[in-house]
Amino acid sequence: MPTCLIGLGANLGNRCDTLDRAARLLASRPNVRVLRASPWRETAPVGGPPGQPPYLNGALVLDTALAPEAVLAVLQQVENELGRRRGDRWSPRAIDLDLLLYDQQRRETSSLVLPHPRMAWRRFVLEPAAEVAGEMLHPTTGWTVAQLLGHLNTAHQYVAFAGGIGSGKTFWANRLAEACQAAKVFERP
Repeated sequence: MPTCLIGLGANLGNRCDTLDRAARLLASRPNVRVLRASPWRETAPVGGPPGQPPYLNGALVLDTALAPEAVLAVLQQVENELGRRRGDRWSPRAIDLDLLLYDQQRRETSSLVLPHPRMAWRRFVLEPAAEVAGEMLHPTTGWTVAQLLGHLNTAHQYVAFAGGIGSGKTFWANRLAEACQAAKVFERP
């Protein structure tokens, strides 16, 4: 059976209870078996409106006989059962379930992108995922989940500015570098 990596998050209501219930509901679904669950960890919200409460995040590893689209449908059913109301992107939510990896499949449809397009640089995803699925391969990068987290932990932090000539890239790069006492690296034409 295919193995899936699921990301879980909640920042409204009783977050711990909601994540526990989500894991139990997934385990109760036909053709779905929860193999491993990470501990829940509190993280700061990323994106979205300011002033959101912190999230609890975690990860599950599932075995399933379901196709990827059917797994996504199950995740959305569980979200609905637990009070998810879809609003603005990255807004506060009672529950968020993401299909991160489905074996080594790559897929891009209007409703599903595999692997999850932003998982490789999100610490709140990679830390719990590495605890339960460190050996799983990210099919696009060819790196394991543990390697992705290791890279995130050791890579230099940087900010890139993009835009046309005269858009202010150099001005803002200089201002930011001065304010942060950071090195500047400019692209040469």
